[in-house]
Amino acid sequence: MLNKVAIVVGATGLVGSHLVEELIVATHISKVITLTRRPISYNSDKVVNHVVDFNHLAQHAALFKADILFSCLGTTKKAAGSIAAQRKVDFYYQLKVAELAAKLEVHHYLLVSSSGANANSGNAYLQMKGELENTVKELPFKRISIIQPSLLLGERNNEFRIGEKLGSVLLPILCMLPGLRKYRPITGKQVAIKMCNISKQSGDGVEYFRLDELFNS
Repeated sequence: MLNKVAIVVGATGLVGSHLVEELIVATHISKVITLTRRPISYNSDKVVNHVVDFNHLAQHAALFKADILFSCLGTTKKAAGSIAAQRKVDFYYQLKVAELAAKLEVHHYLLVSSSGANANSGNAYLQMKGELENTVKELPFKRISIIQPSLLLGERNNEFRIGEKLGSVLLPILCMLPGLRKYRPITGKQVAIKMCNISKQSGDGVEYFRLDELFNS
């Protein structure tokens, strides 16, 4: 369980940035590789950053040699500009990352998905998340952990999302009502802590971590 090499994709995002912080102090991780679109510096010799072109990930295939892959990549329709552009990031980039890691026999794959992910959903976002879950489950990882948080709260780098801001105020109140507790929001840091703790534990096969389980780190 010790001296594991971990890759974090989506390391500049809300969950990913907190996750890198957790992995830096995690005793079971000896090295953290972050794959980003722009250079990122860290105050730790434990972290190695590589700038990659996500449109040509195959050119960076050798970087996916590790023990654990944390896939935290994602965007919004607004940031991407269209559903098609969002799908490129949230589905195709994610899938290519998983395929490269599986080919290099990464043992444990952890994916940040979404509560309500369903390939048959009428919601484009939940549909692509469900399709990604179904596809990566067929890859030859020994262990797959799928994380399904609800609305993520926290400060994002240079990005303001009005929907999330309103949700962060209204949802905690609404979720006090019977039957709505399962939809309560969670912070990016809480998800990151749970993911780090999951990676410490042994396991195999496909496992899901839904909202209530994410609060229990």
